[in-house]
Amino acid sequence: MENPDHSPITNFSQCHVGILSNLEALQGLPELSEAADRARAVASSVLSFFSDAVYQHHAEEERALFTAVLASAAKGEEFERVQSMVARLTAEHRRIEARWSQLEPHLRKVAKGQKGELGAGDVDALVREYGAHAAFEEQEFLPLSERILRRNSDHMAALGLSLHMRQVPTIVPYL
Repeated sequence: MENPDHSPITNFSQCHVGILSNLEALQGLPELSEAADRARAVASSVLSFFSDAVYQHHAEEERALFTAVLASAAKGEEFERVQSMVARLTAEHRRIEARWSQLEPHLRKVAKGQKGELGAGDVDALVREYGAHAAFEEQEFLPLSERILRRNSDHMAALGLSLHMRQVPTIVPYL
């Protein structure tokens, strides 16, 4: 007598289980595809933003703002405070940039749709460190800078002109 678990009808039924299981997995594919597209778009956007804006922002702060505030600070305690803050902020720039350079190759892979070994802890550390950096700058350094540079309107104007001139494209004349 034939075992009912091995009948041809049972085989057809078991095939349906496999087919339905794979079709259920297929149902989740559009959502996964959208998430992968979003991951590529976010990675590309952040790569462009960091290289175009963040490095330039750090350079402008160090060349224009920090220099102007140091030059305008009153000698003694105020100058020493500014000098200490500038040293801290500059060191933070380098640490943030070093963290970024560790993440960047992985983001480039994600932007290309490849698997990047992007650790959530590494990303969180960069976000946390930059958040703390920006908060210190916004709450402590920039208000102090404003007070120092406002003492002499020429100093604030010079800073504004310096920043403006960095934004003006360099035109190379045809020879």
